[in-house]
Amino acid sequence: MKQLSFADAEYAGKRKQTRRERFLLEMDQVVPWSG
Repeated sequence: MKQLSFADAEYAGKRKQTRRERFLLEMDQVVPWSG
């Protein structure tokens, strides 16, 4: 299982993701959605 640090998420956010998309990404780290 890969785990992103906040810095990695922040970098990805500045690179191509919006704040909302980054939020959803962080939520996906916490809650493993099925499907």
